[in-house]
Amino acid sequence: MPLPRYGSGDVQRLETQEIYSGFFSLEKRRLRHRRFDGGWSEAMDREVHVRRDAVGVLIYDPACDAVVLVEQIRAGALDDPHSPWKLEPVAGLVEAGESPADVARRESMEEAGCELGELIEIHRYYPSPGASTEQVTLFCGLADSRGVGGVHGLETEHEDIQVHVMSFSQAWGRMMAGQLDNAMALIGFHWLARERASLRASAETRS
Repeated sequence: MPLPRYGSGDVQRLETQEIYSGFFSLEKRRLRHRRFDGGWSEAMDREVHVRRDAVGVLIYDPACDAVVLVEQIRAGALDDPHSPWKLEPVAGLVEAGESPADVARRESMEEAGCELGELIEIHRYYPSPGASTEQVTLFCGLADSRGVGGVHGLETEHEDIQVHVMSFSQAWGRMMAGQLDNAMALIGFHWLARERASLRASAETRS
């Protein structure tokens, strides 16, 4: 039996009500769907956070075995008992007419002052499909980390972003200690741990 068993034709969207519209939107969606016993569910209401798709970039320097991460305050983490400032990969939202690769290169310059070389797509995923429309495309961006650092970000977006360059082992240690606690970092670093040796070997061959 193919998985998933059902597709978009097995959902009836009965009504959509926009509850809030701002930088993001909130919708109430009334729907019914095919059940696994072959029947149909009762009508149900679900609140959905409607967001633009996003892009994340784990910047890696294979020659130095170093990563570039950014630190900034996060409104969703204001109640975090440790700190609402989070250490993360570079990230941004997809604007009209942009490809995910375009966003990766633009945001790496805006947030980290770092020009990317090769881009490798790691995964495309839903961070929270039960509550949000957002899909994330996560890349590893190869770069020269020498000279990268400082404070970056767009004043028009109230960004105040500190750039950190650290060895892979230092960053991995922070992740294992729970200090890198966002999905992009967790997914990206587990991928990089698997691919790091081949990336470094390829860089040595090119040099």
